[in-house]
Amino acid sequence: MKLTAADEQLLSLLREDARASTAQIARRLGLSRTTVQSRIEKLERQGVIGGYTVRLHEDYEQAYIRAHIMITVMPKQMASVVKALQAIPQVRELHSVSGPYDLVALGVTAGVAEMDVLTDRIGALDGVERTTSAILLSTKFAR
Repeated sequence: MKLTAADEQLLSLLREDARASTAQIARRLGLSRTTVQSRIEKLERQGVIGGYTVRLHEDYEQAYIRAHIMITVMPKQMASVVKALQAIPQVRELHSVSGPYDLVALGVTAGVAEMDVLTDRIGALDGVERTTSAILLSTKFAR
């Protein structure tokens, strides 16, 4: 489905603050409230908007250690590795990527020692060949 420029702008504003009122969004887009509401409903019906979620404030997130964990998977082991990673609550996101790694996970733990345990746990999974991690220092922006 092809989105209009107005739809893209609307989605960008919803990514910033999905709890913003229709009136606030309408003012920022220069559209009427009814137009914004009907566009949101249309995007939901068409499955473009699949739901809404909670994004934690950066100040709260800074209390945790966050790391990108790059994972190389042995041939034909992807499905079992993904299933095992999905069962680990400290793995918040998992992305399949191109390049020298097969997966990139976002790990979130209470401290450095726990991150060490998490990366060791991931590295010990059947089908994982190796891991490399990079601790996130700050988030400059998120949409």
